[in-house]
Amino acid sequence: MDAVEKAFDKMDQDGSGIVDINVIKASYDAKQHPDVVNGKRTEQNVLCEYLETFEAHHLLRTTKDDTEVTKKEFIEYYKNISACIDSDSQFFLIINKTSGLKQ
Repeated sequence: MDAVEKAFDKMDQDGSGIVDINVIKASYDAKQHPDVVNGKRTEQNVLCEYLETFEAHHLLRTTKDDTEVTKKEFIEYYKNISACIDSDSQFFLIINKTSGLKQ
């Protein structure tokens, strides 16, 4: 949870608890995604899926388009991701590499 919060806080430069989707797009390093590293998908495919996940999550709660991600939405996304990861160390590696955080 600490790594996820640090990743969000790094993007939330004004401390509002809300990050514009374009900031997330600029911060996310898709080339570090395991599927990109293994040649299964392109960086663009991974980035689009990543961004669409936040939008789809928001549209479950409202009918309007939203270009902002709250800290709660960001944490919930990574909670769902962490359930699919075998170990904490592997999860930390993924969040750190994709968000540009240092261990």
